[in-house]
Amino acid sequence: MTSMAPARTEPDLSYLLDHTSHVLRTRMAAALGEIGLTARMHCVLVHALEEERTQAQLAEIGDMDKTTMVVTVDALEKAGLAERRPSTIDRRARIIAVTEAGAEVARQSQEIVDEVHESTLSSLPDEEREVLVRALGRLAAGHLETPVESPRPARRARQRG
Repeated sequence: MTSMAPARTEPDLSYLLDHTSHVLRTRMAAALGEIGLTARMHCVLVHALEEERTQAQLAEIGDMDKTTMVVTVDALEKAGLAERRPSTIDRRARIIAVTEAGAEVARQSQEIVDEVHESTLSSLPDEEREVLVRALGRLAAGHLETPVESPRPARRARQRG
């Protein structure tokens, strides 16, 4: 019996990117879980420390829907790592402010994130690391920067930043 599958003319880039992204996310989740954080919590803490940002701005950066963002900020507040406060720029807006304890946890979580990334890249020879990161950066800022509208949308990936 012969296979009726069409011959592949290019490497399965979707599989390669999806699989490696999935495994990287599981490693990141396990590593951040050791200090009681999720990747979303880390994202909110780090980006809220950069500048005064509203919950909606942080949700956009972290590619979170409204409900997920509320749950994430609720968890950060419960842990004493962040709090909702009035904005100093726009009194109608509320921002997510990181507490002193939250800033320390953000420092620790950034070290963890950097270690996971370094560990991943260190599995490649130096010259391949640089090429991979540069190529992915070019794709993310160029050809694959903007999702295409579709009647059956794919799940969105986390935004750069």
